[in-house]
Amino acid sequence: MPSAVSGDEPVPPGHPDRVRWNARYAEGRAPSFTPHPLAVRALRLGLPDGPVADLACGPSGAALLAAAGGRPVTAVDVSDVALTMLGDEAGRRGLGSLITLVHADLSAWRARPRSYALVLCTGFWERAVFAAAAEAVADGGLLAWEALTSEARRARPALPPDWCLGPGEPASLLPADFTVVDQHDVRGDPGEKRQLLARREPAAPGNRGGKLILR
Repeated sequence: MPSAVSGDEPVPPGHPDRVRWNARYAEGRAPSFTPHPLAVRALRLGLPDGPVADLACGPSGAALLAAAGGRPVTAVDVSDVALTMLGDEAGRRGLGSLITLVHADLSAWRARPRSYALVLCTGFWERAVFAAAAEAVADGGLLAWEALTSEARRARPALPPDWCLGPGEPASLLPADFTVVDQHDVRGDPGEKRQLLARREPAAPGNRGGKLILR
């Protein structure tokens, strides 16, 4: 089983998100490990060589699917209980060597820029995390995201507005070198969600990071 490693900042035992999600995952229901449909679609679209990052992964079937296809996966979550579930299942499937479990709060964890062929996140929204995730996508790679829209607050008025996508988001927040493959709303539980698939355009020859290299 792969071991969990700390992110840039250790997650304190009393961190509210760690406590909340650990309690949810410890309720006793066995995870299905069914890959998220957005992940299945992204992995079929054609990716450059390179690893996959699964953010706010939980006991992720998407991480297992990517690893089964031979890709190294970095699975990041604030819940060590969820990561243990994922690690145990990866070990049972003989995929432990391909999955690195990172126990971290996404607001503190950062990937190396342009280092992942696919960055996936479903069920989580924070603008700063989205911006950092976009930076982590390699040239020609994909960013796949699903989050609640503001319409979800009709069903759950107590849902914080900052947890929900605004009009046009997240596509409207993409850097200029991304092309939207698809963005559409889907009905979910507890309410409306939005899915995004976007590809980072390969850098032009002699152009790195938006700066022209003169020779």
